[in-house]
Amino acid sequence: MVGCMAPARTDVTDQLIANATRDAASGVATPQPRHTVRLDSFPRGGVAAVFGASGGIGSALSAALSDSGHFDTVLGFSRGTTPAFDLTDETSLAQAAELMAGAGEIRLVIIATGMLHEAGALPEKSWRELDAERLARAFTINATGPALLMKHLLPRLPRTGKATVAALSARVGSIGDNRLGGWYGYRASKAALNQLVHCAAIELARRAPEAICVALHPGTVATPLSAPFASASGIAPAEAARHLLGVIDRLGPQDTGGFYDWRGAPVPW
Repeated sequence: MVGCMAPARTDVTDQLIANATRDAASGVATPQPRHTVRLDSFPRGGVAAVFGASGGIGSALSAALSDSGHFDTVLGFSRGTTPAFDLTDETSLAQAAELMAGAGEIRLVIIATGMLHEAGALPEKSWRELDAERLARAFTINATGPALLMKHLLPRLPRTGKATVAALSARVGSIGDNRLGGWYGYRASKAALNQLVHCAAIELARRAPEAICVALHPGTVATPLSAPFASASGIAPAEAARHLLGVIDRLGPQDTGGFYDWRGAPVPW
């Protein structure tokens, strides 16, 4: 995920928000054996891809998908791949979708991108810190970019058999669960992502009734994105990937359009 390192010091507001979004997945993780996610709910073969594959969660998801041995091809896209993948450049998104479709039937897409902070700027704690450019940047990375990627990928999904597009959202994007305020841009842009996913799922179901489009909350994961909020200890990316793929494997057409946490439990909108 996009998230440059920022000063380690945060105030009580940031700590409260980070801690409030922790759940039972956080804390010290028990090491798990590899090859634990079989993904047998998907037709064997085809192509799986992770967008944002250079991030902490994205790289772990790519490794877990390769370990599963279920798909013929596992692709990873990031700004450093060829072709380069850039959420701010729709041409690069279209090229990535075309490359994926050319590799075989698209069975699983995970959009593991996101931005909480960058360039030393921590999330807003008050309306006094709101800035038009920072808000626009948050929406570009967290909502608009993933939406444009879905625009180019969803029409390429097979019309029959399970195919899934899962976008990593965040519990702080839940309006119903927001009792602390703060983190304006991140919260609002992830809430927008949830709505975009829900809309896309409705349209997708008309074309491919067995296809699934969902938003997922991965829990608090030990990555650079969460590093400035050290008190909110997170689980290892490999463990988060195992949880998320387990949820994806259990999803059915009746779950499309939903927002689920790492356990598969619905998250309030």
